[in-house]
Amino acid sequence: MINLDLPEKLQNVQSTMRQVSEALFRPISRKYDRAEHEYPKELDMMRDAAGDSGVMGGGSSNPSEGVRNGSNMSSVVAMTELCWGDTGLTLTIPGRGLGNAAIAAVATPEQKQRFGDKWAAMAITEPGAGSDSAAIQTTAKLDGDEWVLNGEKIFVTAGDRCEAVVVWATVDRSAGKAGIKSFVVEKGTPGMEMVRLEKKLGIRASDTAAISFTDCRIPKDNILGSSEVSKSGFGGVMQTFDNTRPVVAAMAVGVARAALERTRELLRDEGVSADYSRAPNASSALEAELYRMEADWEAARLLTLQAAWMADNGKANSLQASISKAKAGRMGNAIALRCVELCAGVGYGEQELLEKWARDSKILDIFEGTQQIQQLIVARQVLGKSSRELR
Repeated sequence: MINLDLPEKLQNVQSTMRQVSEALFRPISRKYDRAEHEYPKELDMMRDAAGDSGVMGGGSSNPSEGVRNGSNMSSVVAMTELCWGDTGLTLTIPGRGLGNAAIAAVATPEQKQRFGDKWAAMAITEPGAGSDSAAIQTTAKLDGDEWVLNGEKIFVTAGDRCEAVVVWATVDRSAGKAGIKSFVVEKGTPGMEMVRLEKKLGIRASDTAAISFTDCRIPKDNILGSSEVSKSGFGGVMQTFDNTRPVVAAMAVGVARAALERTRELLRDEGVSADYSRAPNASSALEAELYRMEADWEAARLLTLQAAWMADNGKANSLQASISKAKAGRMGNAIALRCVELCAGVGYGEQELLEKWARDSKILDIFEGTQQIQQLIVARQVLGKSSRELR
């Protein structure tokens, strides 16, 4: 029988992160939404706590050791609670970025020791390469004992505040996606320049940077995984997404739950409350709408937990990771927007956080692979088609 209750260890993570959201994130949420690019100094206390809770620390677990709920499950539980508080603040917790998940997933033990405590951002997107990661033009050429990087990256979350960046670059353009590798570039490396900070619709508490690399030299052993160009090589790079996509799905689950809970409270004040003892066809239109959104939310939550559990138990979860990301990303944005509509003027105004959650939720349907890309990945795997056969 499937047990859907969280074990005590994860209940502790859930409780701790919920307290952080209530006591720290919610009170300063609007402040840093208005003060874009201002670093939230209140988060400095979070660095050690985030590491202990596994936030953005997704990696592989060894089932032979009896691990059933490891860092991936801990991450999705923590991120759900933190994004119930504030998505932008969650993305700028010191010490834990998307690049840390990449390091945890594919780095060698020596690299994990060198880079594991650094706040690492992820640099994939380029002006000419968005959802199609195989179209990356940033190059990495081996020169003696150093890699030389040249190119430009955009939309790098925490790109200004981080201590290192995991950069995707090609070591052989003629090899296509097989030539794509990931490299760790530490902040302050000559040739690496933060070009600008973006102004955004949502997640304004989080900095989003454009970074250029001009003859940027890094040590030879800063490449994550093998430098060998092979058809299977790109799969190692893409393994990062198998860990981070459920985390982003969890973020959408968290912000959607925040919107649903506040909407129920506001509607209850107006005399509209869900009565689960009554048949759905005997409910009002508003009540029926709440039921549909709750069912959609629960489906996304369970898919996210499944993808994380599979990763922790050494099971291939690429399909499930994309399914959870596609479902939760769309669900989160749809529910947040619908909650604004149901609460009318109150939902649209700044006296409530509903309009902010709606703005924040949109990015969760975009980054780590857009809705359309996730559906394409799922279709390829379900139909057994290659990327060349199904575009």
